Amino acid sequence: QVQLVESGGGLVQAGGSLRLSCADPGRIFSSYVMGWFRQAPGKEREFVAAISWTGARTDYADSVKGRFTIFRDNAKNTLYLQMNSLKPEDTAVYHCAADTMLSPSTLSPRYWGQGTQVTVSS
Repeated sequence: QVQLVESGGGLVQAGGSLRLSCADPGRIFSSYVMGWFRQAPGKEREFVAAISWTGARTDYADSVKGRFTIFRDNAKNTLYLQMNSLKPEDTAVYHCAADTMLSPSTLSPRYWGQGTQVTVSS
């Protein structure tokens, strides 16, 4: 069974940075588009970013463009999300996802991690 394991969340002040990681012990990594979604309390799940299996194509939500960077290391089966200039509205549980395609309209990714909490204080 494929398991995606996120790490790197925490509490940070506004303007600070965090790097999230998503490990893929099941080694499905290089076959899929990988991405990040987030969900804040009382809000719907939101697409954050996605990256093609080669890393050549990336997509970002408008709300994080210029602040977040998604990248992957296929040799280590690990996905990353570098988050800079964090804002209180970035506070959410961040989930790693994998599928043949990921976009803001993706409802149920084929593979989904348990999530890591990111809290940004003002």
